[in-house]
Formats: sequence, C-alpha cells, structure tokens
Amino acid sequence: MEIDYLGKVNILTWENSTSVWKVLYTPPEHVCNTYNYCGPYGYCDNTEIVPVCKCFHGFKPRDDKGWISGRFSQGCLRKEMLRCTHGDGFSTLTGMKVPDKFLHIPGRSFGECAEECVNNCSCAAYAYSRMSNMYIDGYETRCLVWMGDLIDMENSTHGGENLFVRTNIVRGSKRMINPLKIMLPTISGLLMLICMWLIWICGCRGSQGSKNTWRRMTLGDTGSFNELADRDTKFPILSFREIASATNNFSESGILGKGGFGNVYKGMLVDGTEIAVKRLRAGSSQGVLEFKNEIDLPAKLQHRNLVKLIGCCIHKDENILIYEYLPNKSLDAFIFNDTRKSLLNWPIRFQIIRGVARGLLYLHQDSRLMMIHRDLKPSNVLLDAEMIPKISDFGTARIFGANEKQEYTSRVVGTFGYMSPEYALEGTISVRSDVYSFGVLLLEIVSGLKIGTTGLAPRSHNLIDYAWNLWKDGNMMNLVDPSIVDGCSADEARRCIGIGLLLVQDNPEARPLMSWVVSSLHNKVLQLPQPNEPLCSAYRNRVTNGAGESQVNDMSLLNLHGR
Repeated sequence: MEIDYLGKVNILTWENSTSVWKVLYTPPEHVCNTYNYCGPYGYCDNTEIVPVCKCFHGFKPRDDKGWISGRFSQGCLRKEMLRCTHGDGFSTLTGMKVPDKFLHIPGRSFGECAEECVNNCSCAAYAYSRMSNMYIDGYETRCLVWMGDLIDMENSTHGGENLFVRTNIVRGSKRMINPLKIMLPTISGLLMLICMWLIWICGCRGSQGSKNTWRRMTLGDTGSFNELADRDTKFPILSFREIASATNNFSESGILGKGGFGNVYKGMLVDGTEIAVKRLRAGSSQGVLEFKNEIDLPAKLQHRNLVKLIGCCIHKDENILIYEYLPNKSLDAFIFNDTRKSLLNWPIRFQIIRGVARGLLYLHQDSRLMMIHRDLKPSNVLLDAEMIPKISDFGTARIFGANEKQEYTSRVVGTFGYMSPEYALEGTISVRSDVYSFGVLLLEIVSGLKIGTTGLAPRSHNLIDYAWNLWKDGNMMNLVDPSIVDGCSADEARRCIGIGLLLVQDNPEARPLMSWVVSSLHNKVLQLPQPNEPLCSAYRNRVTNGAGESQVNDMSLLNLHGR
C-alpha cells in the first residue's frame, strides 16, 4: 500500500515475471478527500448525490464567482463580524469530520469544554470527540477547540462528530426585523444623491480645493502623511472611516488588549480579512517617534516569526496601526495564566522558544537592517492559530549601521527585569541586550513563572537566582512548569535552562550571539559551556520591587501592565 504526494492511496502487487509493481486497487476519486477542498469555513457535503461545497449558517462564499464556477479554495466568511457578547451562539453541525489544526484540552467534561470556548472570543469552534477504540494521551474522550480558521471539513452520513461553531445566529431563535434596516438604505440613497450634487457644485468652483478637502477628511493632517510617504513605505494608508467601520466604531466588545499606548481592537475589512487595530491614545507612552518607527521598520522586514504590519491610518490626532490578526493573542496570556498554561505543552513551548530565537537572529543578522528590539518580553510575542510565535512592537527598536557594535543612550526604554544590566544602568545598547532579554523570556517559558517572582527559595531573589541555584544543585527539572512536566523532554528542558543561564550573564561579552543560540537549540550534540553566576540579579530585583509605581525614563515596571 502506498500514498502519493497528492494523498491518493494505491494497493499494489508484485509481478515476478516483469519485476514491477502492478496497481491492484485504487479507491474511486472523491473531491471531499482533497485536503481543504472547500477552503476556510467551507465544508464538503457528502450526503448529497454529488458532493458539493457549502458554507455554514451565518456564512457566505468569499468569492461568489469562483464558487459558482466550482472554485472553492477561497472558502467562506462571516456575514456579520462577531461581537463576542451574549448574542453570540453556537450552531451545532452533526456528522462532521473534525477540522484540522485543533488544540486538545485534556481532562475536560463536555460542559467544561463548551465553557472553555464560550468564554474565549478567539475560539471559533469546539467539539467533544469520543473514540471508543482509541486513546490519546490516556484519554478516551477529548475536548478539541479551534482558535483559527476551520479547514478541511466534511459532512457524512457515516459517523462523524458534533461540531459547535461560533456564530451571531443562535439556532432555534428568530430575530425581529428592524424597521431601520428598511428605512436606512432609502435615506442613505437620498443623502448620496445630495452629496454628489454638492461635490459637483464644489468641483465647478475649483476641483483642486475639493481634492484637498477630501484628502483632509480621509487622512487628516497631510503633513504627517507626506513625511511617512517620504519613508517609501510599501503598505496601504487606510482611511479612518474604513478602520471605524471594520471595528464597529471601536466597540468595547472588540478590545483584544490594553496598554500604556492605548487599546488594540479586533476588526474585519470589507474583503473579510481579520485585523488587529492598534489605536494610540493621546499622551500615550508611545509617541510620534515610536509610531513612525513602528511603521517604518516592519514594512522593511519579512520573516515568519515577525508580526506583519498591514497598514496604518493618520487622521487628525489619531495614529493607528493595522496588523495581521493572530487569534491566540500574546504568550503571557498562556504561560502566566493558571487555567490556560497547560494548553502549551512542552513541544509547543519548545517550538515557541526556537521560533522567537529565529526571529531575533533575523533582526540581528539576516535582515537588511541590523536591529535591536529593546523590549522583548512575553506580551510582545504573539501566537497565530498554529501557535507559531511572532515578535511584535517595534516602537522602541533601534537600527544599527553595518560597522556599529554598540552605542550609548540617555533615553532608556523597555521593561525592568528584561533589560540587561549594562543597558538599564549605563544605557549601553548592543545585540547582547536583546540576547539577555531572550534569556529571561526562555526561563519564563520553561518555568511558567514571571521574572520578578520572589519567595521561590530561601536563596532566590527572582527567577534568575532560582534557576541558577537549581542548576548549581543539579535539580534543573524542578524549574519546569508543573503543568507540563509529565510530557516534557528532560534533555530539551535542561538544555534550554542551560542556554537561558548563559544568556543572562552579567558580562555582555560572555553572552553568546543568537546564531549560536539557534544552533544550540537545534543541535543537541553541541556542548554547552558553563555559565557564570548572575551576581547583579538580586540587586536589580530589589531596585525594581522598591520602586513602587514610579517610572525611570520610559521604562515600565514589573508590577505594571506591559506597554
């Protein structure tokens, strides 16, 4: 039996007389067997005489013309954006082959599985799969949730699972027809005619003047726009109206996160693309310089482990950044959350560690620009639907010249605990500043503890001290997060802890570069050197804990929320 690269299975028999394999049996062709044949949120209905692609209730084809002509790869999209309120319901689909790219949550009852998805706005669907003849991780039943698009689905009369898909339309309920939905199109049509007439009159008086007026209405201060245009950015400038429409006028229910810079909202463009909208509030800790920096840098960077900037909007006092939407939000929402940290088992955590390392190596060495991030921490590492990590927030990043090794600054930005000693105390910036931050991040991912955690052991003032003492006593596995220790690779965990301690050494020259880190994470044969004791960690922790809620320059403290 063989399976070819298209997924087709053949049963062969050996012919002695001709010394060749002969095809004995090939299953009949079936379009539903083609992987992701109906695209995202589309499913292949195998209950019909002729299998056909369909959209869920509350969805519509993304490409109407292609759908009619038999091209289904674009899939379906929601007719209405989710509000993530009590109005959202779940449609029950029976006899479904479960979609690909699910997350398995062990030890959940059916009610707990449903609650896990209902309370998470990023959860698109859930299923409670029963497999009487198969055990996965010791469980006969399993709770499956989907944080991204639903792909590779099929409906069949032979078996299948109940799939519960989040939708605005609750099955069994009828929505009342709103009279405004009838009146508004008529009123809108009259207003459009009036506006067209006014524009025609203004055009007769001076087309150039109306063009300038329209530009100010859509883009706001054109001075700021022209300055950004001079930077040769390669992504669209969206109008404020488009962004307001995409986010339902910046609805509170669509807030993905909050920080010193403002809020991040979930939105959907007219073509169905889901976006994350970062709206900088007036007087935020991220000013004009950081805003321009964050526009300029990601537009010139392309890497799988860096967040993608889609566009921006400048309108009067509004400065808005539009990013790709990542359904699993930030890393800290998992590793520091007691109810969710078990979702990140060791293979996923190890994947995240290596992904962030590759992204940082790209910034330091492989991109056209040599860049220092300066604020690497869990809240600035975002996770996509497949838990692939993406480094975000380049507002504080610094570009270095080809021959520059380090520089000094009087404006120290970042977060206490993640900053290297030479940067926090002396303002010295180099690639090894980011290396130190990655070392702290690595230890946090392995342990599930924050850097400023105290009281871990009598001799430990913070996480670095705690990790060092365990390493010195030969008890490194005690650092591993208890929620994942059972399925953890001891060799990989010890290697990560050893690398982490090498990266947080006080002497910057003793810290290895990211090229060595990436190699060491992938090559288990490579011998690790002995780390030196981090002498400054206890001092830094006392300074941080005694600082209360005050700020030094632009640094945020551990007991505050990240920017």
